[in-house]
Amino acid sequence: MFKFLLKVWGLARPYRGRVALGVVTGVIAGLMEPIMIATVAFVYGVIFPAAGAPSLASQLKAAPEFVQSWARAAEQALAAGVQTHPGAVVLLVAFIPLVMLLRGLFGYLNMYFLQWAAIRAVTDLRVRLFEHLMKLSAGFFNRANTGELMSRVMSDTATLQYILSFATAVIVKDPVLLVGMLSLLLWRSTKITLISMVVMPVCMFPIVIYNRKVRRSSRALQTHVAELGTVMAESFTGNRVIKAYNLESTVVDQFRATARRFISHYMRIIRSAEIPGPMLEFVGAIGIALVLFYLMSQQAGNRPDAKKLLLVIGGIFAMYKPLKNVAKLYNSIEQARAASERVFDLLATQNSIPEPAQPKPLRAAGAAIEFQNVSFSYDAKPDDARPVLRGIQLAVKPGQLVALVGSSGSGKTTLSNLLLRFYDPQEGAIRIGGTDIREVATRDLRDQIAIVTQETVLFNESIRRNIELGRPGSSQDQIIEAAKNAYAHDFIMEKPSGYDTVVGEKGAMLSGGQRQRLAIARAILKNAPILVLDEATNALDAESEQAVQAALDRLMIGRTTICIAHRLSTIQKADLIVVLDQGQIVETGTHAELMERQGIYRRLYELHSETPSPRDRGSADASSAGSCG
Repeated sequence: MFKFLLKVWGLARPYRGRVALGVVTGVIAGLMEPIMIATVAFVYGVIFPAAGAPSLASQLKAAPEFVQSWARAAEQALAAGVQTHPGAVVLLVAFIPLVMLLRGLFGYLNMYFLQWAAIRAVTDLRVRLFEHLMKLSAGFFNRANTGELMSRVMSDTATLQYILSFATAVIVKDPVLLVGMLSLLLWRSTKITLISMVVMPVCMFPIVIYNRKVRRSSRALQTHVAELGTVMAESFTGNRVIKAYNLESTVVDQFRATARRFISHYMRIIRSAEIPGPMLEFVGAIGIALVLFYLMSQQAGNRPDAKKLLLVIGGIFAMYKPLKNVAKLYNSIEQARAASERVFDLLATQNSIPEPAQPKPLRAAGAAIEFQNVSFSYDAKPDDARPVLRGIQLAVKPGQLVALVGSSGSGKTTLSNLLLRFYDPQEGAIRIGGTDIREVATRDLRDQIAIVTQETVLFNESIRRNIELGRPGSSQDQIIEAAKNAYAHDFIMEKPSGYDTVVGEKGAMLSGGQRQRLAIARAILKNAPILVLDEATNALDAESEQAVQAALDRLMIGRTTICIAHRLSTIQKADLIVVLDQGQIVETGTHAELMERQGIYRRLYELHSETPSPRDRGSADASSAGSCG
């Protein structure tokens, strides 16, 4: 446990100054509790002195002269019914609220400093964790669960904040309080204190028994929190499918079942945390009862005075809260440990796309692209799975328009993913200008490739910001020019807020064609030497497609373009058509050459031509322009 706490406290190292202040004020706050009890007993003893009790002045004979003068004045005032020296009596009684004020002040400072450091340390951890996730490969996100990742970043880290703040306060303040209070009681009345504590060890047995159950339930609890997040994330993002198929009750039942499992483990933790408290109070009451039995067995002259008895009873009751806090501490630490394991495991996840130790510069403009004997499988163990790509040999000359065609699952999109280094091939290499892209920083590589996919990704921000992401820091004029070239400017200006219109989550406030044109505008603004188009005009109507095809024609001039096409009518003028089948290149050539061979390409083309969609018929003129969509 101590090793785990050191690891968590290490997160707050940048804020160790505030943590140190929190520790110091916590120690002082812990000492103020026994001081307060001693002050109450002292004031009570002065106001209601026992028979034969020494005078206040004699008790303070070692104090400075001004303190002794005040003590004599206070005694005279009390003896005269507060007729003389009233200020001395007021000062005597004021000791109690003064000590209480100091106790509250140092308790506040203790929590303030620790919380100040804790929230910043946990925020740093969340940023570090999020940054780490953003650097992981696309393969990681294919396997990961969105709801679980969100739970780890937000929920699991929140438990560490508790350790850095409340648990640290308990570890620092409450042991000091307990030791200080116990020392005071033993000093003032050793025998009575020991009698009251004789039954205290009995309460430790159930605490140990319940604590054993916490770790298992804590891990299960965090798992169920992640499951709830998963259900919500999937339900919110897939709400259209849920409504279309009347699945509302199904997902609600799934959420309810997960919530019930969460409740079961949560209540087990609550039982483990709360049962020790009443048991400690019960045992403490038994200790006080034993003290009273002991005192009743003594002769009247041998019994302690009321001041001493008040001190012992007040001290015992004052120890209840810190004892309960210490008893609950184990539960809290076990919960945090279960959550932290998930967080630190995620931080330890290695990126399957490592950055080169000494990256080489890349100049993609005017450079050829070569796929050299590339083989790839999405499975972690390619020997156990069928490769998605096998022995790909392909050379793309600078400025060429290369179209990738083939049936679904033939590996077209995978090839573009490898070029962007979302994944690394298990065999072979991909070179741009003779440089293996694994020797280039991924940021440098992707800066020189623009991509427009069939799955348009827009963020819940303004239209301006979504276009600007192509080249952050672009001017308003540059953004407008890109939108015009993508034939998006007109519909943008029809919006009430123009370029400041917020598009909604995933662009929900726009039509499919409008979303696609914004994605194209973003690619145009990026102005990269390599362009990847994955069915870029798929969501456009015939009129819009013709306009965007013209814009893409201008964009592709002087650039190397790789086009993934499903509608073969759009690629007839491509410089090179590459036909893939079951992960292999089976044909290459121009449209005319491939039609003459009467192979797979011709069969796919004729199959597509036999059943043209209305949009295909309407866009026949656009297709003949030679652009890729």
